[in-house]
Amino acid sequence: MITDYFIFAISAIKTRRLRSWLTILGIFIGIAAVVSLISIGQGMQLAVTKQFEMLGSDLLIIMPGGGGMMSGFGALSADKLSEHDLKIIQNVRGVEHADEILFKTTKVTYQDDTKYPYLIAIPTGSDSEWIMERLEVDGRWLKAGDRYKAVVGYNIINEKFFKNNVNLGDKIYIDDQPFTVVGAIQRVGNRQDDTQIYIPIDTAREILNEPNDIDMIYAKVQNGYNASAVALRVSDEMRRDRNLKVGEENFSVQTSEQLMRSIASILGIIQTLLVGIAAISLLVGGVGIMNTMYTSVLERTREIGVMKAIGARNYDVMAIFLVESGMLGLVGGLIGCVLGIGLARVVELYGTAAGFGMLQASITPELILFAAGFSFGLGCLSGLLPARAAAKLKPVEALRYE
Repeated sequence: MITDYFIFAISAIKTRRLRSWLTILGIFIGIAAVVSLISIGQGMQLAVTKQFEMLGSDLLIIMPGGGGMMSGFGALSADKLSEHDLKIIQNVRGVEHADEILFKTTKVTYQDDTKYPYLIAIPTGSDSEWIMERLEVDGRWLKAGDRYKAVVGYNIINEKFFKNNVNLGDKIYIDDQPFTVVGAIQRVGNRQDDTQIYIPIDTAREILNEPNDIDMIYAKVQNGYNASAVALRVSDEMRRDRNLKVGEENFSVQTSEQLMRSIASILGIIQTLLVGIAAISLLVGGVGIMNTMYTSVLERTREIGVMKAIGARNYDVMAIFLVESGMLGLVGGLIGCVLGIGLARVVELYGTAAGFGMLQASITPELILFAAGFSFGLGCLSGLLPARAAAKLKPVEALRYE
């Protein structure tokens, strides 16, 4: 009966406890690494998806440089956008609104503590409210007529970005110019976004002496238009205006969905690479199981001869050893799952404490079942050759084995 195979396997594992635990060690280290890395990778992808869902599917992002947002902010590019580009984009069919944005790393001081966060300068007219409505804020957003007002990221209010937390109504100094904090963005999930400071673009051009440059343009797609199709039209118009051929673009036009897929693809590649490295330890663990099972066959040769002498079939002998090797893999896999979940949670807690909210763990029943099933299958596969060797032993020769 099948239960007999498991009884034999458990008895054999208990008899050789030290060797069994050393064999299991190689499996659960690998499974723990795989479970923790996959859960963190899935959690980060879910966090990225959530952020772009907040932005909406009707957003176009136009940046200087041909690499898009993945190559860095527009402020870091040698190419620039201009008011002329903004007017071209505003006149493209399917674009409802388009607004300019400045990105700068700027000296910001609060109570004699100086930092250099990203400063984002945005328009504050009534036609530009659509930009600010995409993020939730405590207090209020910037509005038309604001001059020296600022909205700060979550960490500046809540996580002691400065030595002391900034409160609504406090004054911060941007390039030695005082600004009153009127709002705080709710947590986005990554340190850069959660430490940014938003101010009116007209004020930023004044204090930063940036009268013309545009680092990024946000465009809103009209209802009823396909965002990807509008993005292609924007690219065509900008290429025509700049007299560029396809593939020679010194700008990029991306939809929020395209950007999300790009980031998810990069995360997937990194995750695959890390899991591949962790899989090496699983390979080592599989070799350990095979070695243990070969040793077990040698030690139990006479026992195999007795089983065959009283009627055990080759199938029975092979099944006993396969179940035993599978049990070694399964136990290692279950321990690895528990350890992997713990490691993932530790990374998540560390990420949250350090301000990297995107470091989240997504642990699903499917992942645990896959890890446990994979470890059992790996154990069975590793024990296949030793089990076949045991099944092929002839009873007489086995009984004579010393």
